[in-house]
Amino acid sequence: LRDAGEATIVSLEGLGAPLPTLIHEVDFDPITNQPRHVDFYAVTKGEKVEVAIPLVFVGESPAVEAGANLVKVLHEIEVEADPMNLPHDIKVDLSVLAEINDRICAKDLALSAGVTLISEPGEIVALVQEVVEEKEEVVAPEADIASIEVEKKGKEETETEAPVSNT
Repeated sequence: LRDAGEATIVSLEGLGAPLPTLIHEVDFDPITNQPRHVDFYAVTKGEKVEVAIPLVFVGESPAVEAGANLVKVLHEIEVEADPMNLPHDIKVDLSVLAEINDRICAKDLALSAGVTLISEPGEIVALVQEVVEEKEEVVAPEADIASIEVEKKGKEETETEAPVSNT
């Protein structure tokens, strides 16, 4: 099930003739991580389907090799195709990202014949950004409490300075 993904035709047998299907959803046991339930989507030959295809990032970006950051924005894209022509995955060639701020959009991906992009064409798949170094906060040195002189203000000064009259 994990290898097949959502874009691979799986033939269900036992219902008479083999039935071509796509895996729609898989429910996994939270403890054993084994599948508990699988929903299949029966496909009809000649009828196109919309499916999320995983992206596989290949190659090395010259900008990243020079010290920039690679940001992978999308990990899958929506496409429409005949079920028999669905790609298992779509390769994203990172070697075209030569400079900072270079980007790959969904429209730039190489799709096989018969596969139509459904995702927004301008949607960013991956981009290269400049490395931003975090600035360290300057911490003020702790003051030595014993070295601080305390000024005394208040009634004590005024009471001792006032003349006393005996009338």
